[in-house]
This record gives sequence, structure tokens and C-alpha cells, in this order.
Amino acid sequence: MCGIFGLVIRKGDKYEGKFIADSIIKLAHLSESRGKDSSGLAFRNMESKSFSVYKGPVSVSGLLKSREVKQEFNKIKGAGTSKQHISVFGHARLVTNGSQLNDENNQPVIKDGIIGIHNGIIVNVDEIWNNHADISRKYDIDTEVMLSLIRKSDNELNDLKAATMKSMGEIFGTVATALFTTYKEKLLLTTNNGSLYILSNFKDILFFASEKYFLLKLLHYIKPKITVNDLIIKQVKPMTGYVVDLAEFSIEHFDANGLKTIPSNDLTIDEYNIEVKSIGKDIENKAVIIDPSSFMINHNAVAEQNMLEYNIESVMAMQRCTKCLLPDSFPFIHFDEEGVCNYCNNYVPKSRPRSINELRNLVEPFRKKNGDPDCIVPFSGGRDSTFSLHMVKNELKMNPIAFTYDWGMVTDLARRNIARVCGNLEVENIIVAANIRWKRQNIRKNIMAWLKNPELGMVPLFMAGDKFFFYYTNKLKKQTGITLNIWGVNYLENTDFKTGFAGIPPNFEKKRIYSLSLKNKIRLFSYVGRNLINTPSYLNQSVIDTLGSFAARYIAPKKDYFHFFDYYPWDEKEIENIILSEYDWETAADMNSTWRIGDGTASFYNYLYYTVAGFSEIDTFRSNQLREGMINREDALKMSLEENRPRYESIKWYLEILGLDFESVIKQINNIPKLYKTN
Repeated sequence: MCGIFGLVIRKGDKYEGKFIADSIIKLAHLSESRGKDSSGLAFRNMESKSFSVYKGPVSVSGLLKSREVKQEFNKIKGAGTSKQHISVFGHARLVTNGSQLNDENNQPVIKDGIIGIHNGIIVNVDEIWNNHADISRKYDIDTEVMLSLIRKSDNELNDLKAATMKSMGEIFGTVATALFTTYKEKLLLTTNNGSLYILSNFKDILFFASEKYFLLKLLHYIKPKITVNDLIIKQVKPMTGYVVDLAEFSIEHFDANGLKTIPSNDLTIDEYNIEVKSIGKDIENKAVIIDPSSFMINHNAVAEQNMLEYNIESVMAMQRCTKCLLPDSFPFIHFDEEGVCNYCNNYVPKSRPRSINELRNLVEPFRKKNGDPDCIVPFSGGRDSTFSLHMVKNELKMNPIAFTYDWGMVTDLARRNIARVCGNLEVENIIVAANIRWKRQNIRKNIMAWLKNPELGMVPLFMAGDKFFFYYTNKLKKQTGITLNIWGVNYLENTDFKTGFAGIPPNFEKKRIYSLSLKNKIRLFSYVGRNLINTPSYLNQSVIDTLGSFAARYIAPKKDYFHFFDYYPWDEKEIENIILSEYDWETAADMNSTWRIGDGTASFYNYLYYTVAGFSEIDTFRSNQLREGMINREDALKMSLEENRPRYESIKWYLEILGLDFESVIKQINNIPKLYKTN
């Protein structure tokens, strides 16, 4: 889930050194949007049979500013025209496994005579290592197993293309990779989900990148500098690839069909000398990603778990609606003579959607007959977006691009599930990675400000950063030329209480769960403004992020989109059956439910709401199921009691990556006056 990019040029006198250097720098900056946790660049010197590799826990922009990397590009610029074969490739990393503070986990990864850069996640790493006792593991990063597996297969087959396809058949997850085999002097480009593109004239120059848009921007950039009429952009289709013979600059396309299964005449040469230099080791830890399932019980764990309140007796003593689960602490709630709340009395059933055939007819004008991508499916890695992507691909027979906005609170569990699904469906996954360190600093500052004046209506500020999903979806539509997007928004997830605590009364006639009338937008903005004034700590760097998220969600225009569950009945059992059986979907270590497990914020804010107000969004979700007749009240109550239990591992993960002290924060939350009576 990163950005890979590179340039290979044949020896000749056609391309100026400045053009070569400027082009790769431009492509590097474009690729940075896919990951800012760490980066790496590799420069090949054909004459000395050597590679210079620079990598570290810095963004691509930071890497390009380093003295060592500047010197490499100055060498290219100073060489005049290309008197030798030039190969430069790089990586912009969004950390998934293997800390970026250990450079062995940063890319390029070097193993068994292969220098590799990889976009994606291999989720069956342990299984592959166990199945191949003759290859050894040295690092934490998943890319390593792919390099070792390909080298092992190539030793057996002496056919790099066949070895690659054999190895890809064993990998579960997503792979888009560029590999330089130092022992054969070849560049290998391959993918199992189509998240890789090349720009080439197939004669003397080849660029590659993770997104077509990057190469389109690059093409526009280089047009004034060289003749580009013969340059074309091609997608590397799933389970195919290209091999570039760097000695002759011949480019060969291959796929799984017709590959040799007997030894070929691939020539093995003396391997390159590889020099690796670390850049930015003194940089402050840039928010390492930690998976909740990786937490080990230590001497503090039991004491910390015991700090988490679960005031079940007091919560169950509250007056509740006799039809749903909502208690009397719910904003703007009132009950009739039979004890039924106004939310139930005003509810309009939504589980009788329009037909899937109607959706087929609606998407038909957007369908592309040539097999190119024709719709965008915003993909968080949650169960509803997973099911929607599955149905768009398999039922509607569209060719979707899965779009993920990673703002720093997407857990590793969600990322692994994204890899499982996109790899299985052979669907391109475009990722926009925020400046995660900056986003997490914003959350931390807002939580610290909130604890000084804990207004429940201000809690959504903790999640403001993810609302740019809407902005980047519209931006991606412009970049790709795809006008249609299909969302997996679940109408049962309506959480009116979040704005209710800000003084916004419920609107029982709204068409979308995230919509607000102009009057209520002004009310919300005024409420937030008053709290910013009353609590000056909110006036920090996050204000820009908060205002931007408000605009992205409530103001920015939205068109050419459909919600899948407006046309297909939402069925929890059907969804879970599909995601678990067909994609081996991973569940959470600290929760039985499959809902909200990939959202790093949910466990914290639901604990907060439940501890202070006696309910959480789990209660609103199950209540909506009750109103739709999907479950009975007894089962809904049982599920609510179980799912509202504090999720220690996830809460611990959340506070730890924000740099907040668990004991201090939980004590302050527990001391907030309750909206219900306690014994």
C-alpha cells in the first residue's frame, strides 16, 4: 500500500541528463501521495556493476533534499546526454508491517540477489515461510518473502518469467512490484491486481508508476522537453508482467499462459555490488503503525484493563424505549404513553430498497466496453465496502477501482483485508495517504483540549480528519476521468446523537445519513465556534483540518454517485458469509462483531459515549435493525451488551500511537459526570 516508481533509459545520445534527473524527481513527488512514512531510491551504475541505495524514515520530499541523493542526481545532470544505461527506481512507503525505524524494513528491500520495491500487502507471509524451509527469513517486512520465493523458483526453473508466475500463485494479498535481479541484469515489473502502469516507446525509455494519473502528469511535464508522440501508457494487467533486459534494453511482455516449465537459457552474471546508506535516522519517530492483535499481555495490562469502566447495572437501570434500545440520555429523545421513543415513532423503513436491476440500468451509461475501469468504489476495508466492491465486480460486472483514503486511523487489520479483497478480485487499489504524523498530532491536540472541557458534541472533532475521503474521491474522479462512484454506505449507521449533543435536533426526513440542512449546518458551525472560544486549546494546527473536513462532508457538491444498499437489501448474515468465506476476511482479536473493526477510532469514542452517556453507536445501529424488523429486541440487547464491552487492546493502540498516556486519559474520562445515575 505504497507508491513505486522508476525510470530505465537505454544508452544513447537522445536524452539530456537534466531531463532524466528532473523526470524521476517529478515522478517521485507525484508518488509521495501514496505514503509518507518512509522512502527509498536506488541508482544503478552499469559500468561499475553497482547499486547505490538510499532509504530511511523520511518522506520522498525529505529524501530528495538529502545531500547524498542530490549528489546522485547531480551526477546524472552533469553527464550531459545519456552515455550509459540509466536505471533509477524508488518507493514511497505507507508502513504496514516492519517498523520504518529499522532500515531493513524500508524499501528497496535487498535479498537473495534481488533489489525490490513493492506496493501491497502479502497476508500469508508466515504460511509461505513455513512451506519453504530452504529459504530463511531475516526481516519483518512482507516483501522479503516474495524476493526469496522468486529467487528460489528461478534457481529451479532458470526462467525468471515462469519463476515469477509460480511465486505469484502462492501469494495471497496484493502485489505490484519492480524487481531488479542483479544476477541476471533484468528489471521485472509484475502485479496481481493491476496497480502498476508503464510509459514507454518500447525502444529506449520506460517509466513505471503505481497510478496512471502519475504518468499522465509526467507525460504533460516532459512534452516540451522531448518528442513524446511514440510514448504510450499501458496498464500492467493482473497476473501479467514485463521483463526489461537492461543490457540490450529489450522489453518482453508475459503472462501465466504459455510460460516455459523447463530450464531456459537465461544468462546468469556476476552479481552487483550494493551499497546502502541510511537517510534520516535522526528523524523523530513518524507514528509507527501498530496492530491491536500484536499487543502482548504485560504486567500493566491487567491493571489497565481494570481501569476501563463497564457500568452495566447503572446503564441497564436507565429508562429505555420499549421498542428499540435508546435510553433517556439520548439527545432530543422523549417517550409516548407506551414507552416508545420519538425516533421509533418517526422512523421510515429503508429495508425495502429499489431493485438491483434498477441499479444495473443506472450504471449502464457509465460502463466502458473496452474493459477499462469505469467506476470508483470508496473502500475503507470495512465489511460493507468489501461487500459492495464484491457485488460491483461480480454482480454488476463493472470494472471498479477501489479507492482508499488512509488518514492514520486505518488499522493494519483493515489494510490486510483490503489486500485480501483487491488481490482476490484483481482490482486496482488507489491509495491516498495523508500526512499521518500531522493527522495524529491533530487528534492528540483535540483530545487534550476536549479533556479540559468535555462536551460530547465536540467528540466528532477526533474523527474530522477522515472526512477528506469525500474530497479525494472527487479529486480521483477528475484524475481518472471516471465519473461514477458507488458507495457502500449503510443506512443503519445513522448516528443522530453525535450532532444531537451539539444541539442539532433530528431530521427524520433526511435522504442521506450524513446530510444536514443549511439551518443545521449553521447551528453546528456556531456550536463548534463557541467551544473553540471557550476552550482556546482547540485553536491549534488542527483548525485547518477541521474546517476542511466540514467543507468536504457538508458543502462540497456530490454527483454521479449511488449507494449500493439503496438497491440491494442489507443482510448482516449474507455479508459476513461472503467476506469470511470468499476472502478469508480477518476479524478483530478483541471483538466478536465484524463491524467497525478496521476503524482505529471507534473503540475509543464508543467507550467514551458509553461511559458518559450510557449508550454508543452500537445501540443506534442495533436499534435501527430492530425498526427494520431484522432482529428481535432480546437478541439486540444481548448483542449490545456484548459489543459495548470496552476493547482494551484497540483503545490501548489508539492512545499509544497518539502519544497519550492510557492511565491519565482513562481516569479523566471516567471522572466526567455521567448522564445517568450510578450506584
